[in-house]
Amino acid sequence: MKPVKRVSELTVEQRTLLELRLKQRREGVAQPQPIARRRDEARAPVSYGQQRLWFLDRLEPGNPFYNSPSAIRLEGRLDADALGRSLTELARRHEVLRTRFVEDSGELTQEVTPAQPVPLPLIDLSQEINGERESAARRLMEEEARRPFDLSRGPLLRCSLVRLADDEHVLLITMHHIVSDGWSVGVMVRELTTLYAAFTRSEASPLEELPVQYSDYARWQREHLSGERLERQLAYWRERLSGAPALLALPTDRPRPAVQSYRGADISFTLPAELVAELRRLGQAHGCTLFMTLLAGWQALLARYSGQEDVVVGTPIAGRTHGETEGLIGFFVNTLALRTDLTGDPSFEELLGRVRETTLGAYAHQEVPFERLVEELQPERSLSHQPVFQVVLSLQNTPRESLRLHGLELSSYPGRGTTAKFDMVLSLVEGGRGLAGGLEYNTDLFDAETARRMTAHLSRLLEAAAAEPSARVGDLRLLSDEEEREFFAEASQTYAAEPTTLTQLFARQARLTPAAVAVEGGGERLSYGELDARAEALARRLRSLGVGPETRVGLFMERSAELVVAVLGVIKAGGAYVPLDPAYPHARLSFILADTQAPVLLTRTA
Repeated sequence: MKPVKRVSELTVEQRTLLELRLKQRREGVAQPQPIARRRDEARAPVSYGQQRLWFLDRLEPGNPFYNSPSAIRLEGRLDADALGRSLTELARRHEVLRTRFVEDSGELTQEVTPAQPVPLPLIDLSQEINGERESAARRLMEEEARRPFDLSRGPLLRCSLVRLADDEHVLLITMHHIVSDGWSVGVMVRELTTLYAAFTRSEASPLEELPVQYSDYARWQREHLSGERLERQLAYWRERLSGAPALLALPTDRPRPAVQSYRGADISFTLPAELVAELRRLGQAHGCTLFMTLLAGWQALLARYSGQEDVVVGTPIAGRTHGETEGLIGFFVNTLALRTDLTGDPSFEELLGRVRETTLGAYAHQEVPFERLVEELQPERSLSHQPVFQVVLSLQNTPRESLRLHGLELSSYPGRGTTAKFDMVLSLVEGGRGLAGGLEYNTDLFDAETARRMTAHLSRLLEAAAAEPSARVGDLRLLSDEEEREFFAEASQTYAAEPTTLTQLFARQARLTPAAVAVEGGGERLSYGELDARAEALARRLRSLGVGPETRVGLFMERSAELVVAVLGVIKAGGAYVPLDPAYPHARLSFILADTQAPVLLTRTA
């Protein structure tokens, strides 16, 4: 029997898990029923996640945005025949890898096809010049990652082997996200190493048959998430996300296109071990895990950049709440919408408390698939951005295994990301040297330099928060000494220069301090970047109505942040604004309109 520990002896992660279970018990959240093995049936229902990915594929057929490519470097003497047999056995064991998706009378189902040998074509680059082998391999990897899948025909698993030298190969594995997730890649690699070891010795597979298949989980999810249990979970999210902003308005390098292209890139950075240790100590002092502390820092930075006090960030969770699903390949991952209130410019330690409550509540109600949540909430939909949230934070804190077998060493083969499903995805991985970070960004919106600067600002904000957690979020330092010198130098040149137009002066200030608060009123706060963007959008609309030099535009609005947007928008369009105070008598308003002959009037619906 394990010794019983006092609560004070538990780690912060153990205390958090204990508090989460107590929270679920208080709210009457019953433990999920076990997953039953289905009978042999030709077709099975799809999971909620699969249904959404299928819909997105139908919306834009042949897109590669939800391809899940992996590349594994194999160093040592390789038995290619044993590797091919291992991949074939893997597909036989995991039915989801030989599944296709069929729509019949408006109903989507998944159909398992008979087991077949998995093709493993060999691409030989060993005769290439040394310096060109790696670049050629990466080019092949990127081309393979962009090849589309046909979900209705399958197969949804593709493999190929690239030979760099007699003792060095790269295994390319591409799956569609509808049949896999990040956890699945780990399952696949572990099973491949076990099978390969057995097959090189001409032995049978030592792996036990799987207790359930992914289609069993899909059926269980459809039956389990219904009635009172589903309603209780949905009620939490309806209340939690009510009134949340539809868009996180980060200052971008280019206007947001009307339709997402999903073009992306990524950059790498590191949060040093010393800083991570300080953040861990800070979190423990406030009952927060490292993830919660990092989330607080990320949301603080996003609030500073956007000027918004209501920030929603998505985060992926494994979604494997049953022991029998831990060894399955399939699309289990779920995404939680973590909404944090930063009103009142709280101290960082106060923000930690808010983030902790947000995170615990989300974990206690994690069963609702994000796809089902979007269906329920019916948020404002736009082809230009993702619903509910546009920025993601992911922390990978499970140890990575070093895999070797029969003189063959496996390691990941890095490649460049070329797609982005969100505006930004911050990914952090724990290691011996701190946190290895990556920032994936939408290249339609952001330049590489903007992304690099943002990661530097995040690191500096976290350092400031760890050093002085009682400081207000708005006071945490972002700029480096060099950035501050450049800022003041540019500012001094601006004021020393010849006078320019008001719109030029304002646009320059918006470039210098896009996240700084420009106007506040009526419960609304706008940053310089946001005010400039909204005024520019209004100016374009006014120009389309014929507003230009000498054109008078009536402003029949109360004093508010919107009024400032309207004034600046009219000036940007080249017109002249005519103030019409709603408090004026009706006769005076009529006289002003008749006297000015304003052809356009800006007002509010009210």
